[in-house]
Amino acid sequence: MLPLLKKIREAIAHWWLEFTLQTKLMAAATLVVSLVMSGLTFWAVNTIQQNARLNDTRFGSDLGLLLASNVAPLIAENNLTEVAQFSQRFYGSTSSVRYMLYADETGKIFFGTPFWQPEVQNSLTIERRIHLPEDYAAHSELPMVRQHLMPDGEVTDVFVPLNHNGKYLGVLAIGINPNPTAVTSSDLTRDVTIAVFVSIWVMVILGAVFNALTITKPIKELLEGVRNIAAGNFKQRINLPLGGELKDLISSFNEMAERLESYDEQNIEELTAEKAKLETLVSTIADGAILLDTNMQVILVNPTARRIFGWENANVVGENVLHHLPQAVQIELTRPLYQVTSGDRDSAEFRIALNQPTNRTVRILLTTVLDQYRESIKGIAMTVQDITREVELNEAKGQFISNVSHELRTPLFNIKSFIETLHDYGEDLSEAERREFLATANHETDRLTRLVNDVLDLSRLESCRIYQFNAVDLAQAIEQTLRTYQLNARDKGIELIQEVDSDLPPVLGHYDLLVQVFANLVGNALKFTKSGGKVVIRAYPLKPATDNSQKTPQVRIEISDTGIGIDPEDQQAIFDRFFRVENRVHTLEGTGLGLSIVRNIIDKHHTTVHLVSEVSVGTTFWFDLTVFQEQVALVDNLPLVEVGGIGSKE
Repeated sequence: MLPLLKKIREAIAHWWLEFTLQTKLMAAATLVVSLVMSGLTFWAVNTIQQNARLNDTRFGSDLGLLLASNVAPLIAENNLTEVAQFSQRFYGSTSSVRYMLYADETGKIFFGTPFWQPEVQNSLTIERRIHLPEDYAAHSELPMVRQHLMPDGEVTDVFVPLNHNGKYLGVLAIGINPNPTAVTSSDLTRDVTIAVFVSIWVMVILGAVFNALTITKPIKELLEGVRNIAAGNFKQRINLPLGGELKDLISSFNEMAERLESYDEQNIEELTAEKAKLETLVSTIADGAILLDTNMQVILVNPTARRIFGWENANVVGENVLHHLPQAVQIELTRPLYQVTSGDRDSAEFRIALNQPTNRTVRILLTTVLDQYRESIKGIAMTVQDITREVELNEAKGQFISNVSHELRTPLFNIKSFIETLHDYGEDLSEAERREFLATANHETDRLTRLVNDVLDLSRLESCRIYQFNAVDLAQAIEQTLRTYQLNARDKGIELIQEVDSDLPPVLGHYDLLVQVFANLVGNALKFTKSGGKVVIRAYPLKPATDNSQKTPQVRIEISDTGIGIDPEDQQAIFDRFFRVENRVHTLEGTGLGLSIVRNIIDKHHTTVHLVSEVSVGTTFWFDLTVFQEQVALVDNLPLVEVGGIGSKE
């Protein structure tokens, strides 16, 4: 039984929860109104009935007193016949009396109408009596009234004492029928009240149904439509056959939805175009760019950032960036990222050395992305700059300054030492010693001059200076170089040879720069070649490639020697500034800038210098130059800026 009651309560509670607040309030109001009306109705019915009973009591009392005063003398004379006749007449003349009974002082009924009949007295005769209180005779001045319910209705019983000349003779009992008008009125009122109670609920239910069909349903449709609009479904429309204000409201809603749909389509197209522009811009910038939301999930990442962090084959969009960053970066950025997202700091900058996926150094900038009012944080912009080259250049710059300082300090110290000696002890020195000291100072001065010239040349070449290329006669440039070094080669016992093709075409280049290349390479070859050796300069046109990979004709230049050669481990660094092979194999002087200048000049000619070397056998440097053609435009059409003082004496 209890589980059943529990299920019923749960069903009623669930059913009640399904109603809206408006329906619940309407039901509660209806219940209150109906209960108030029912209470008022029952109070009115009860009041009418009480008044009816009171009227019946008064009527019965008055009627009983009247009858008692008329029949008391007759009963005192024992004139029962006259009493019976009077009672019959009175009973027949009024419909209010249900019965009339006469009893003696002991309560024994001796006459009654309309149901009294004389009976033959015997031992089986049932004695009919009226049971009255024992002290009724002593307090019989006023009638006694009571009501009792009979099968055909409620009856008012009036007991009137029969007194004559101060003597108590008995009692007269009269039954009074209820007032028909009062009963009819109370019944009608009760029926009307019940009808009103039922009508209230019927009207409320009908009103609710009407409200649901005409007002609530359209409002619910509008509410659902507004929710769909708020969710971004601008295709929402409402079609209901209504009139009046609701029709205007629904029409306005549909018009609003159409405009929002049109605006949304336009905005989507504009946003898509702007997003495409932004993605194109981000993808083309040289720095890595990563856009994060406040949960540190990747929203946008450009190809540069993917390449730096090795994300080419990884789908990092929508993922937490900390789960994909290299370990070194993750360690450095975890705490600052949380600080930036929480608003504890606006930006941060880091320089981190990466070992994975490749050895590089990066600079990472973190910047907050604010809303249009610059009040709340919407995300984080992470900029990643590959500064590996910058770091290398800074290191090379430091090394360069250190080497230059060392190279300048040595000849300056030698010059200062010999001059101070001449100044302090010149009179004590012989003529030969003074000449030797001056010759050494002069030699160190030349060495210092060469170093300064080489540094200036290298600085010019590594700058963004523009050179204008023209037709260059290689045979003339080679001949000029050989004349310069012919005497030096003869003094060292080295054979200087040129093998230049007789039909060598002019090449596209800068004459002075190419002469400096030949001078540096020939000078190094003579320096590292022993007496009896050879230095050869060759220049010849290259044959066209069979696979048509060589689009323009070229000329190859080779400078070979039979010198000491270069170890394979040194061949990679031979073109670096201040790198000198003699530091490992001998003590010949030099600045270590000659081959670095050669490489920079050859790079300006858009080609590459190569070398082939074997220790104790010799070394060959070679490079290719493009043949000059009349229809070929200049490399740079800017005005020619002549370079003075170019030429290495190594």
